[in-house]
Amino acid sequence: MSTEVRRVVIAGGGTAGWIAAAALSRQLGSLLEITLIESEQIGIVGVGESTVPPMRVFNKLLGIDEQEFMRACAATFKLGIWFENWRKPGDRYIHPFGRHGKPTWLCEFHHFWLRARELGFSAPLGEYCCEWAAANAGKFATSPQSEINFAYHIDAALYARFLRGLAERKGVRRIEGKISEVRKAADTGYIESLVLESGTVVAGDFFIDCTGFRGLLIEQALHTGFEDWSHWLPCDRAVAVQAESLKPPDPYTSAIAHEAGWRWVIPLQHRVGSGVVYCSRYMSDETARDKLVLSIQDKAIRPPFFLRFQPGRRRRAWNRNCVAFGLASGFIEPLESTSIHMIVSGVTRFMQLFPFDGVRQSLVDRYNEEARAEIEHIRDFVVLHYHATERDDTPFWRHCRSMEIPDSLARRMRLFQEAAHAWQADGELFRVDSWVAVMLGQGIVPKHYHPAARTLSDAELGNVMNSLRAQVSRTVAELPSHDAFVREYCRANSDVWERR
Repeated sequence: MSTEVRRVVIAGGGTAGWIAAAALSRQLGSLLEITLIESEQIGIVGVGESTVPPMRVFNKLLGIDEQEFMRACAATFKLGIWFENWRKPGDRYIHPFGRHGKPTWLCEFHHFWLRARELGFSAPLGEYCCEWAAANAGKFATSPQSEINFAYHIDAALYARFLRGLAERKGVRRIEGKISEVRKAADTGYIESLVLESGTVVAGDFFIDCTGFRGLLIEQALHTGFEDWSHWLPCDRAVAVQAESLKPPDPYTSAIAHEAGWRWVIPLQHRVGSGVVYCSRYMSDETARDKLVLSIQDKAIRPPFFLRFQPGRRRRAWNRNCVAFGLASGFIEPLESTSIHMIVSGVTRFMQLFPFDGVRQSLVDRYNEEARAEIEHIRDFVVLHYHATERDDTPFWRHCRSMEIPDSLARRMRLFQEAAHAWQADGELFRVDSWVAVMLGQGIVPKHYHPAARTLSDAELGNVMNSLRAQVSRTVAELPSHDAFVREYCRANSDVWERR
């Protein structure tokens, strides 16, 4: 289609819609007329409250002041994820966001750590990582000079409201209403306008679908198709609750495995978000709800609410003159907190390939290739947690251990088991250190390591290991508690969440 794209219509608000609106208006607003349609009658999912470090880059792209953002969203800091019961009941490990030790150009640090283990060094790999040690100690601090890598825990509803303010100040027009009809051109099948229940017609040149699992534009109107991944990702439901916070917030997300899935704990300044993710084939809704209620020690702010989802992706995230972000484009599951990141990366990719002079198939194909590769890489990382386990105590975990996995993941696991080799390809979210932390944490023990680890004498290697570990210990010892730093750096006023 050769029609110039000037009028962009975003269907749906929430986190996805307002991320798109804020980014487009900030970067391309002088060239576009941006309209967002949302209805107060349609709630947002609102449980995507744990993020990954690239969100910090996105905030800088939007010119967001970190302290202002954190106060507005009652946010806390996140150094990684604390996993319990995944390898086997009673076992635990941390997936930190930092680097372990110091790598060489030939191989990563964990190869030297593996050799040191042969020599009798017993310290876990995490003790060579500041983020791991700080999370384990409940400490945190940041400054412009700090190299500590972190993400955030945020109130998703407050975040959407914060972004809405940014977008509207940049000229984004918001229309209240529910979409009743999607009108398409008879000859091309391209979307021409959206009709609201009020009768209002909103025309546009390009449309963004942020309508959640419904996929009102990308699926119901354009019939894009869906690739089901439930054979690799068996969990298909969640029940969530918000509760008062009665203890200082931890600087990490907790992911605690149970007999048919796992449970999350996300600490914010004003409350704790908790939820049980489960497979409906192995656990009933009632059992999941009871498990959640029994797990929370704090007073619930609202009753538990259920979510149903189908793991997988749209076959094309960009179809004709429509691109889908967030749940409308696909969903893996909450583990590893990637939902907001995929919205941000999708919006960024779209801006880089923006079809000012009209939709060209070359742009569409490139976008879809990159979107597919990204979500498949993330899918593999999440599947790893389920499949690489020693658990055989329930039918759910026996299924996860024996299920077939994507060939791409199988190759990664073999390379690590046989040669301790891990990598991060271009465009992948998870770094080498993330793959190493989770594979070791899930019980994959490499048989060999890189020969470069033997170039140091036993004494030299010992000195290096002791020095690096001591350096991490000194750095973390000087940090304040996470709670103390949050209260000083970005404490939110109570009216922030009372107005929510």
